[in-house]
Amino acid sequence: MSDVRLVETRQLSARQLRALRQLLDEAFGPRFTDDDWQHALGGWHAIIESPDRLVAHGSVVERRLVVDGREFRAGYVEAAAVTPGLQRTGLGTTVMTAISDLVRQQFDLGGLSTGEWAFYQRLGWERWQGPTYVHTADGQRLRTPDEDAGVMVLRCGPTRDLNLKGSIACEERSGDSW
Repeated sequence: MSDVRLVETRQLSARQLRALRQLLDEAFGPRFTDDDWQHALGGWHAIIESPDRLVAHGSVVERRLVVDGREFRAGYVEAAAVTPGLQRTGLGTTVMTAISDLVRQQFDLGGLSTGEWAFYQRLGWERWQGPTYVHTADGQRLRTPDEDAGVMVLRCGPTRDLNLKGSIACEERSGDSW
């Protein structure tokens, strides 16, 4: 059951999308919003299925992250989840390993927001140490101090030596920007 499959959103059927939303609703409960659902779509999905259902998932969507004024094409992780009855069995690690490999191959930088730092750190992700910001649609740059502790990055390619203490910004979006 631990074979992970990478697929683009456009390749998922309506039935598969319903199964994915069901998994995410079960894993996160009411805190998983329609905005969170939209954030998880439009990129790549790492999926693990049992014979009768989807049991683990994580997605990577392309975003623009700006670090100390330098813009990077980032693979941003969304909706990483394992069905509640199978959590802590290695499925999340398998999904995130596939996602991390995808980020390293196709993007300048990986990004995500979490409170589960230790899980991601053991897979090579690092906590951002500098201030976080959001670029609004009208061109403003707003400080997001509540996000400082939760942003993590995966340095790769041109960002291997990136200063983790600089400023980092993402574009504003509905729901949580980070």
